[in-house]
Amino acid sequence: MTERLRAEEALRESEEHLRQSQKIEAVGRLAGGVAHDFNNLLTAILGYSQLLRSSLRPEDPRHHSAEEIQRAAERAAGLTRQLLAFSRKQVLEPKVVSLNGVVVDMLEMLRRLIGEHIELVTVLAPDLGQVRADPSQVEQVILNLALNARDAMPEGGRLVIATAEMEHHEDSPADHEGLDAGRYVTLSVQDSGVGMDEETRQRIFEPFFTTKEVGKGTGLGLATVYGIVKQSGGYIWVESEPGTGARFTISLPRVDAEVPLDGPAPPQGANGRETILLVEDEERVRTLVSAVLARRGYHVIEASHGAQAIDEASRLPGPLHLLIADVVMPGMSGRELAERLATVRPEMRVLYVSGYTDDAIVRHGVVGAGAAFLQKPFELDSLVGKVREVLDAGVADTA
Repeated sequence: MTERLRAEEALRESEEHLRQSQKIEAVGRLAGGVAHDFNNLLTAILGYSQLLRSSLRPEDPRHHSAEEIQRAAERAAGLTRQLLAFSRKQVLEPKVVSLNGVVVDMLEMLRRLIGEHIELVTVLAPDLGQVRADPSQVEQVILNLALNARDAMPEGGRLVIATAEMEHHEDSPADHEGLDAGRYVTLSVQDSGVGMDEETRQRIFEPFFTTKEVGKGTGLGLATVYGIVKQSGGYIWVESEPGTGARFTISLPRVDAEVPLDGPAPPQGANGRETILLVEDEERVRTLVSAVLARRGYHVIEASHGAQAIDEASRLPGPLHLLIADVVMPGMSGRELAERLATVRPEMRVLYVSGYTDDAIVRHGVVGAGAAFLQKPFELDSLVGKVREVLDAGVADTA
């Protein structure tokens, strides 16, 4: 009878996990679609507000208005990044990184954010292995977890960030469901705050679930963390009891590789004379990008879809130096367009842009090894710098 009750309880838990997974997946698809459309609008808002600011003197009252528009758009862009991270539809730029290095680089910022009433302690394992992840997304994970811990300690407390290594075998105790056998590097963030009960722990990674007062939390912070970790091939779990604080632990597969040294920063504001084929189905974005690049001296040919781009490329008498293509377009994706043009334009380099990425195109969040990518919304200096960086790379994109 006891075994039967245990089996029934396990079945109920499995069905509940399935329902939760389906609900998160459905909200994720919705969030990803909204973020895509919104990022196109934000690209135009950010770009034109920057152009407006640059054309006005600082003492002009309109300069301040343009600045406020830009700041509001940047805050909105941060929200869409959270939506994309949660829905696992963002493009990652994974590198071999040291979690110890990421934590150390963030310490000063974290101390400012959590406040003097909270003690920040780090316990970093020596000779820690490396992981392959997007450094900016790892920083986002640490930041969100630290802010969540801060909010759980309104009267002050202790925040401990620790790193370690672990090895999981097939015959290891099933402490962490879904964790494959292998070597992992772990990052834990532990607070001495109010803690959570079982019901809250079960829902902690749900989108828009929050225990904070109305207006003090979107409920996307931990959902964003969950999305980033899963998209990076990792695993996250939480341990907590009411009154005993909480500890979030993240495990990422260890890789045997050295952390590469950072190369020179991409050129900012550089001009050029090359020919660029710009393919973007959103007219506002296409007009903005074309105008900005033309001012920098580039010869820009515009197309609103893949078929038109192929026609324009076929009629171009000289070399085509760069293709700038949206990843997701009706009829023909940017990836498909680049592959077709590469056969007749081998000298062409490629820069992908998008506010949303389809897993069918980007294979788990990466647009092919070595492919250049610019996430919408982007600042105009970032666009110009990225274009110059790709043109100066000297190797055509073969992704």
